[in-house]
Amino acid sequence: MTAPASPTKVRGETILSVDNVVKHFPISQGVLFKKQTGAVKAVDGVSFELRRGETLGIVGESGCGKSTLARLLMRLETPTSGRATLEGKDLFKSSGAELRRLRRNMQMVMQDPYTSLNPRMTVGDIIGEPFEIHPDAAPKGSKQKRVQELLDVVGLNPEHINRYPHQFSGGQRQRIGIARALALRPEVIVCDEPVSALDVSIQAQVINLLEQLQDEFGLSYIFIAHDLSVVRHISDRVAVMYLGRIVEIGTEQEIYERATHPYTQALLSAVPVPDPDARENRNMIRLTGDVPSPADPPSGCHFRTRCWKAQDICAIQDPQTVLRAADPHPSACHFAEVRPTAA
Repeated sequence: MTAPASPTKVRGETILSVDNVVKHFPISQGVLFKKQTGAVKAVDGVSFELRRGETLGIVGESGCGKSTLARLLMRLETPTSGRATLEGKDLFKSSGAELRRLRRNMQMVMQDPYTSLNPRMTVGDIIGEPFEIHPDAAPKGSKQKRVQELLDVVGLNPEHINRYPHQFSGGQRQRIGIARALALRPEVIVCDEPVSALDVSIQAQVINLLEQLQDEFGLSYIFIAHDLSVVRHISDRVAVMYLGRIVEIGTEQEIYERATHPYTQALLSAVPVPDPDARENRNMIRLTGDVPSPADPPSGCHFRTRCWKAQDICAIQDPQTVLRAADPHPSACHFAEVRPTAA
């Protein structure tokens, strides 16, 4: 199995552009005559670009909107507002045949390999299902051969094509999910916490497989996770989310070595350190208070209720994720500055 080559596709050019995407889930009261009384602001104005051949890691606590963002990009949820373009085509305005064509070029690897595969279908049927929706993706009579090639590409035995998901381990099931995502030869794959349900040793194998496939097929990844160590290993750039917003974005080195947003600094200071001496000398940041509800986020900066730098302006003016003259990369903080997380 080989990736289609095209001289017009240049590594590093923007392939996916996301502009001010919003998703608010309405809160209603009443039995017969329901009235909207509020909204859960799951995604609240997210913007970023994904470049061809790169991995953009998206990190943040549970409930910050990472998975909702992934579902919006795959059109599994309808956005409240905003724009997302894949190779110049608007994902949110497309429908019918055009949407099917765009979806063919952007696939998804789900979080849980135990529930994302139909237990009543064989592995061959699961991986071959995309060919039923897009018959032209596999020449007539070659479906089984293509499925076996995909099994081999992800490190599974092609002879196991007639087995069922329950006959595989968790790591093998996730490889099946990856093979299904590769079937239509997409250029963008959204990985929604693809290793969080796996053992640590298996996580490393799946991450190495994703990197190998990226090199082989020129893939671009949006890699969503809450484990900062995993994200650092695979990502070229990293975006940090808090309460539905991206608060800092930069290269892997910029984020992990020169973080400027207080929330990012707090996350990094909580990463486990195996060296006892380094653990003793690191600058720990302990946040106070609870994460606010996305149904009633704080005014101004959403992080201000837990931030040790917060001042009056933080409650009034919402800081934008922009590049300021003194900052090494964009950060949504009025008082952004580099603070090493370890001594």
